Amino acid sequence: MLEIKDLHVHYGGIHALKGISLTVPEGKIVTLIGANGAGKSTTLRAICGLVKPTSGSIVFCGENLVGEKTTTIIKKGITMVPEGRRVFPDLTVHENLILGAYARQDHQAIEEDIKQVNTLFPRLLERRDQLAGTLSGGEQQMLAVGRALMSRPRLLMMDEPSLGLAPVLVQDIFQIIRRINNDGMTILLIEQNAKAALELADYGYVLETGSVALAGTGKDLLADDRVRKVYLGES
Repeated sequence: MLEIKDLHVHYGGIHALKGISLTVPEGKIVTLIGANGAGKSTTLRAICGLVKPTSGSIVFCGENLVGEKTTTIIKKGITMVPEGRRVFPDLTVHENLILGAYARQDHQAIEEDIKQVNTLFPRLLERRDQLAGTLSGGEQQMLAVGRALMSRPRLLMMDEPSLGLAPVLVQDIFQIIRRINNDGMTILLIEQNAKAALELADYGYVLETGSVALAGTGKDLLADDRVRKVYLGES
């Protein structure tokens, strides 16, 4: 579904991505792990057009996305749940969900999708008319995911969905990701909790200073001594 080849990104004099290549097959969960500054978020930002690659290709369903506007990329079926959730705090839960469908015109289907999101996240239905800024961190993360789903994406990208959440809520978020994937959603995931991400993922890539250092199935990377030592804190 998504194929990145020899992607380079510069921020001024900083070479943030140094020729990375990766593939996200349809219906799978692929995770990117690595230290801060490894290039994980830059990769997602390049895919959705927020940063312009210096060279390389980003092909989604046969179309090269490099040079396309973010709004065009969203309409092609890619949506990102950003780090820090980024809900609209002064709008209600319902209004945030409506904004997730801003590029759509099928109003009846939008209402049906809101019902599906509320079924997936019953807490959002309970908080329907509550300002998003007054929600707990876990509820805001649910809202951010629900808002992304309202665009009816073919590829859902998630940037650190468990960041700042209590351990019990982290488990809930990963269960939700699995459930969304089981319903057919393709997911590209960045996650600080490397162990949980690799246990969830079909395939993973380890990024180091803008390059792909390791790649393999989630199971294989969990068993890799280098990954266990550097990213899982195991000897």
